[in-house]
Amino acid sequence: MELVDLYDEERRPLGRTAPRFSKREKGEWRLIAHLCIFDSRGRLLLQKRSVGKRVWPGKWDVSAAGGVSAGETTREAAARELEEELGLSAQAPHLRSVCTVTFNHAFDDYFILKRDVDLRNLRLQEEEVSAVRWATRQQVLDLIRKDEFVPYSENFLGYLFDMARNMDFQNK
Repeated sequence: MELVDLYDEERRPLGRTAPRFSKREKGEWRLIAHLCIFDSRGRLLLQKRSVGKRVWPGKWDVSAAGGVSAGETTREAAARELEEELGLSAQAPHLRSVCTVTFNHAFDDYFILKRDVDLRNLRLQEEEVSAVRWATRQQVLDLIRKDEFVPYSENFLGYLFDMARNMDFQNK
């Protein structure tokens, strides 16, 4: 059973853990990490969630994401999820945090990594990811409008594309 650390609404540790999918009590928050990989052409690496996923099965999503395990930082979790889901390694210090979104008693940190990736070299975790592809901003917006993408706001995804465009290319 995977445990997560619990935080208060100010993101202060409560000093307690809980099972990942347990119901949160009032005042209990957890951490989530999302990682968005953009290539040198400004495209976002997408993953298609496996049909067996509990949430949004079969939908396209950003490059990697997941819950933060107890004792882990969101930056470490983003690097771990990237390795688990796509077989790519990234050093946590090279992941740039661009924002935190709060929802459903969770703090969701978004990271960007600028890297050219050959899709043929990825090792997909079958229970999590069924396919990958590169997509432009317009292609992502088209997927959202066709209800084929996890329901992010178009403006939020546009913000991620804008943030990536303004970052130096790292390829680390």
